[in-house]
Order: sequence, then structure tokens, then C-alpha cells
Amino acid sequence: MTILLLVIFAFFIFTMFRRNRKQQAQQTEMRSKFVPGVEVMTSFGLYGRILEVDEAENKVVLELSPGTTATVHRQAVSKIVEPTEPVVEGDAETAADPTEAETAHGPESSHGAAAASPELQLHETPEQTLKRLEGEGK
Repeated sequence: MTILLLVIFAFFIFTMFRRNRKQQAQQTEMRSKFVPGVEVMTSFGLYGRILEVDEAENKVVLELSPGTTATVHRQAVSKIVEPTEPVVEGDAETAADPTEAETAHGPESSHGAAAASPELQLHETPEQTLKRLEGEGK
């Protein structure tokens, strides 16, 4: 009976160490992908693009928006954000709902600026961002 308990105890210890090794390997693999230009998410929910990595001090400089940077500890970066596939304009779902397509593409709509593509918002200047945000409040 005691031998069975020892075997079960040894099994649990083995699985615990194995899981920890897998997590460490995943973290090491992810940290090896920390290069400038990679989109990441921090553990506290901020999304940004890596500008530089300081290996000596374990710091990462992130660009949160054009002209806005933040320096965080390397361990605060929790995951790499994979790029999503862009939606094709001739997609069946977009064509099925014409009102949604009009608000996203119509210059006369009040939500046209809010529905601007994220790619365009990434490359706008701070002045353009303020103008866009002021236009959304009307």
C-alpha cells in the first residue's frame, strides 16, 4: 500500500516538473522573438510595437501609438500578437450588410472616422489623431 502511495506521489512530482519545463521553454522561445518591429501585448493589457530591447537591464521600449513610448520590464510582455488576415472587400459577409459597408466607407457618415482602418490610425500624426477624435464627439 505504501509503495502505491509513493508511486502516485512520484508521478505527481514528475508531471509538475515536466509542466514547469514546458512553460520555461515556451517563455524562452517567445523571448527569442523579441526584436524591433514585433507587435506585442503586455501582462497589463497594453498593445504596442517593440522599438528596442535592452538585454543588460531586461527592458523593452514599446511604441504604444505614434510618438508615444513606454519602457517596461521584459517579463511584462506576455505575448506576441500575430497579425490577422485582412478582410477582402469583396467578402460575402461585407456584401450581405450594406448599411455596415456604408458607415465604414461613407465620408458623409458621422462614424466614418471612427471606422477608419487600424493601419491608417497607426501611421497618423498626433495632430491627425486629435482631429479624428474631436470629429467623433460631434
